[in-house]
Amino acid sequence: MIENFTILIPSRIGSTRLKNKPLVDINGMTLVERVFKNAITMTDKSFIATDSRKVLKHVKTFTQNVIMTSDCHISGTDRVFEAAEALKLDDDSLIINLQGDEPFMPKKLVTQLVADFYNNTCDVISACHPIDNINDLENPNCVKVLCDEKNFAINFYRKTPNDNADYLRHIGIYGYKMKTLKKLVKLEPTSNELVNKLEQLRFIDNNYSIYMTKYLSKIPSGIDTQEDVDNALNFLLSNED
Repeated sequence: MIENFTILIPSRIGSTRLKNKPLVDINGMTLVERVFKNAITMTDKSFIATDSRKVLKHVKTFTQNVIMTSDCHISGTDRVFEAAEALKLDDDSLIINLQGDEPFMPKKLVTQLVADFYNNTCDVISACHPIDNINDLENPNCVKVLCDEKNFAINFYRKTPNDNADYLRHIGIYGYKMKTLKKLVKLEPTSNELVNKLEQLRFIDNNYSIYMTKYLSKIPSGIDTQEDVDNALNFLLSNED
């Protein structure tokens, strides 16, 4: 196992694009169970943070590593902080915020992300991947990032400007120290964040640096729509032995 970090998985029931998203079935296993069972192979310090009694009841059928959180949080970051406080993580703890709609996060990527965090001076670390479908540039459910020459994020987009910049697909994972997370959750949500519904824009708008780990191997997109569920099923079926 990779050591020295905690994975926290925010799992919110109230998605508007996919009803009861954490409980959606993907080839015989719910989304939230797939995310957790993948995470637990990386560290036994993996926990789900949910706002739903229904999700809580389901999660307890396969693990006790679950924390009930408020249903008033406006972002996964705020939910992760409540869970981190409940776990009494110290200021130097490295927290990996693994989005609850990313069931296929590669262990290799998480290993690279952790190494990049310690090898670069940054407040937050996240990840990105080359865009291999031109339609993703116009798809608002596919979040894009533009990086500078040192792989730090400049901005995030749902729809990209009509230019020739090298946009990359954002992957739903973040890393930060507990002491940084304490500062991030004290920041007021910015209008940019609220309009685009992208929590990472709160960091950018307040001049927190985000280093982007570039992952070049193919990785399925996160689960936001029924189309994503269908694509995930196809991915699983195509990778069966």
